[in-house]
Amino acid sequence: MQGTMSAVDLALPRPSLGLHLLRALRAVVGREIGRFIRQPSRLGSALVRPLLWFVVFSAGFHNVFGVAIIPPYETYIEYKVYMVPGLLGMVALFNGMQSSLSMVYDREMGVMRLLLTAPLARGWLLGFKLLASTVLSVLQMVVFLLIAWAFGVDIPLLHLPGLLLGMTAGAALLAALGLMLSVYVKQLENFAGTMNFVIFPMFFISPALYPLWKLEESGAVWLLRLAEFNPFTHAVEAMRFAMYGQLNALSWAVVLGCGAAFFALALWGYDPQRGFIRQKGGG
Repeated sequence: MQGTMSAVDLALPRPSLGLHLLRALRAVVGREIGRFIRQPSRLGSALVRPLLWFVVFSAGFHNVFGVAIIPPYETYIEYKVYMVPGLLGMVALFNGMQSSLSMVYDREMGVMRLLLTAPLARGWLLGFKLLASTVLSVLQMVVFLLIAWAFGVDIPLLHLPGLLLGMTAGAALLAALGLMLSVYVKQLENFAGTMNFVIFPMFFISPALYPLWKLEESGAVWLLRLAEFNPFTHAVEAMRFAMYGQLNALSWAVVLGCGAAFFALALWGYDPQRGFIRQKGGG
């Protein structure tokens, strides 16, 4: 009888790993995208900050920063043109933190515990979370790019694929950062402080709003060094050079390397045997 049952069990079709991954992909990524679609105010709130800088500050600071010739630029540019890569990075940065908040919320509500006990390696599940956050960031960045184009920022179509690739890499880097931070943020109440401690220093100590030579010119060499070690700096510079069909090899190396490191730390943190989730009493 036991032999018969074993033979029957062996004869039954079993879901393949690919089918499991497809179901998990649809569940995790589909859930995040569906939640975003059901909350159209999220798109508005994600765009209001960069649009404020783009419309208001570009007019106010046009004569201050609009006269620099630095790579990848070969001629004088308007300040609003200079700002676009930095504001694209702002969109991805805030969405990465929003994804981190979502992870903390899911952990408090118990959803994360169910997710992490699924019969798949945690690397796949966290990777799908990373993919979902990256997709949402890129969608919002594309919307902002269209608005910038409507305001007169010319982006050659020939360079658009490279720019989209740079946007995706930058979004993935910042999504991985948010994923890593979600390990350390224990409660929703602590998230606001974490955002202030991470987002604003990363954004303002970068070439998002002004070229780094301005820091050196003002004598703030220590700020210049911090900006050079800031991963967000290199995400912005990778997009800036891609807008003009150029490759900034150093920035790409930093973006890809830091993105992989952040994801590895998040994966380690969500391991109940080694990481910080164990210290918090589970998912």
